[in-house]
Amino acid sequence: MTRDLQQRLRHAWRTLLGADVLSGLSVAIGMSLTALLGYAAFGTTAAINISVGAIIALIPDTPRPKRGKLAHLIAAPLLGVPLFLAVQLLRGHPVELGLLLVCGTFLAFLSTAWGGRGMPVAAAVMFASVHEALLRTAWCAGGALLYVLYGTASNALLNGRYRTQSMAALLLSVAALQRTHAERVVPSPDHPADLRAPGGVLQRQAALADQLQVARDLILESPGTPHRQRLAGMLMVVLELRDRLIAGELDIAPLQSVQPAALRPLADILHAMAEDLQALADALLLGRSPAPVRDDRAALQALREQATAQAAASTPAPAAITQAALVRSVSVRVGDEDAAVRQLAALARGDAAPRLSAVRSGWQLFVSPAYWSSQPLLGVWHWRQPALRHALRAALAMGAGFTLAQWLPWGSRDYWILLTIVVVLRGSLAQTLERRNARVLGTLLGSGLAVGLLALHPPAAVLLLAVVAAQGVAHAFVVRHYTTTAVAGSVLGLVLAHLLHSGGHPAFDFIERVGDTLLGAGIAWAFSYVLPSWERHQIAGTVRRVCRAMARHAQQSLALATLAEVTGQPELTWRLARRETYDALSALVQASNRALVEPRAVRPPLAALEQLQGHGYQLLGQLSAIQSILLLRRPQLQLEAVQPALNDTARAIEATLDLSRPWQPVATAPDEAEDESPRLSAVPEDLPDPFEPHSNAWLLRRLALARRQAGDLRAATDHVLAELDGGPPSRA
Repeated sequence: MTRDLQQRLRHAWRTLLGADVLSGLSVAIGMSLTALLGYAAFGTTAAINISVGAIIALIPDTPRPKRGKLAHLIAAPLLGVPLFLAVQLLRGHPVELGLLLVCGTFLAFLSTAWGGRGMPVAAAVMFASVHEALLRTAWCAGGALLYVLYGTASNALLNGRYRTQSMAALLLSVAALQRTHAERVVPSPDHPADLRAPGGVLQRQAALADQLQVARDLILESPGTPHRQRLAGMLMVVLELRDRLIAGELDIAPLQSVQPAALRPLADILHAMAEDLQALADALLLGRSPAPVRDDRAALQALREQATAQAAASTPAPAAITQAALVRSVSVRVGDEDAAVRQLAALARGDAAPRLSAVRSGWQLFVSPAYWSSQPLLGVWHWRQPALRHALRAALAMGAGFTLAQWLPWGSRDYWILLTIVVVLRGSLAQTLERRNARVLGTLLGSGLAVGLLALHPPAAVLLLAVVAAQGVAHAFVVRHYTTTAVAGSVLGLVLAHLLHSGGHPAFDFIERVGDTLLGAGIAWAFSYVLPSWERHQIAGTVRRVCRAMARHAQQSLALATLAEVTGQPELTWRLARRETYDALSALVQASNRALVEPRAVRPPLAALEQLQGHGYQLLGQLSAIQSILLLRRPQLQLEAVQPALNDTARAIEATLDLSRPWQPVATAPDEAEDESPRLSAVPEDLPDPFEPHSNAWLLRRLALARRQAGDLRAATDHVLAELDGGPPSRA
């Protein structure tokens, strides 16, 4: 078996053991139980209608904390059932029905003001309204209510497993980042070059930031039991390991001067740590106690001693001394990563107690709000607000789709056009194009499967089972792989329509469904240019958020030297500042990626934004390196000697990143001024003497680099804001 095939198989079974598939399985079981209850009590017709009501309620059912789960699930039925009834009363009155659908769409899509948690609610409400002509309101409401009760109970029952799966997925993502870092130290030809590039690292970090928030919401909720505390402790270690990886990226460019043979042992250790993280994730998914991981302290110490000996033998050769200092610096940081991996394994095995003094009392500050608040809705009523414009755009698209559907010869199935518009039309052009392509391809494949199934004329029980299975698959892959969701959704829609409209012809259903999908996808695509929320109009606020968050994070990181130990409120404040910095940079990277497909005339200055992102992560890496020295090498520091430099650097970075103050950039060398490629590397400088016994020089070096990176970040910020305000045209 080839290595590539082995990796694909391992990825496949990890996916099957993940939280998304478990959630889809839970949804399928809940839907089948609801349908069986309806069938046993009221017969086949009621069971089919109750199943559709359950579908309305299950769309927002994703792995979530137990707190607020009922309120999250009940929102869609509370909004959808009244709309259901209103649509039923207007059957036979197309004008009034069209106006109702337009207004209902606008109100439903306003729920996107709540962000990710509001989007499934919008989809669920619109699913209810466009299927109304096929359903009885009472059965639908009953099915929705039954599923809400089931979904709340199943989420509570599976919450512990969801926590474990979330941690396993997080470990796999960090392992992928660590493997990428190893490839950047010593590249191998079989590793994708785009993932080794700085841009690929930034995108992985941005994706990891979103994944970390999902993990926080699950893992940090009420960490009261030993199992929850172990997972929460592991999450804290993962956060520190992420910092170490970002700090390690600073060494990539200087390492180019070192012979690859000297770096191969470091790259091998990094690859081994990635394997250990993957094995740890696999053990969590399988419910096993993980095996002990490798201890590379002796190997890293040998590398440091060898480099120091070579430098001593070459004295006073500057190149040899510099190489020794660099190898020492990198091996120390890799040692920190190795310690974090060993700590993760010890926590998972129960061999070490988690340290949660700050998080145990303040976990609510790290998780997303569990209940609906009126504040996002109150703040949406501004013409430039993306949620308001998206709601108006969706309402107009729905009106156009409904009007077109009235002219089609297969108008009895017009709901598929409207449903396609709902699922394809996203808040940005990039997301809409991605959904459009996946929806069309998935519909072609799924409709073919459904037609083949219906051509066999199976009994109703088999078709109901197919509906349940398709719903489970569609739910499991809606975030991970939407094409699979579209395939399963097409099977679900065609089979369900066949059950509700017995006597349909499968071949005609296939042609009709594909035609409706193409029309709906085309309408959604066209209306993505109506009242658009281009990233250019939003990105200035994100850039300012990055500077504010970075200044706050720098202030808190440089204050760690005053702590006798990292515990209590100061640690909590630092962790919150660090999270906001990662989230702000992640939002900037994602906005820049979405802007890549926007029309050139409205595209923001992408080259300048790449520079800004690179400098932002460079400064974040410097702060992480400073934090490592302050916390992990405190005995080797002379704090009274470096404290003035810490205070001066904190004030300098705060003043530099305060956009309300005027600032003048420091003159740069001509070759640096012409370099416009984003980098995650340290600037060229003389490294401290490797023979120095204490770490003061290394800390002072990092402080100087942090101040310089803050200046680079400010210069890039001013350049981006000037272009966004109508300055020089973008060269992107």
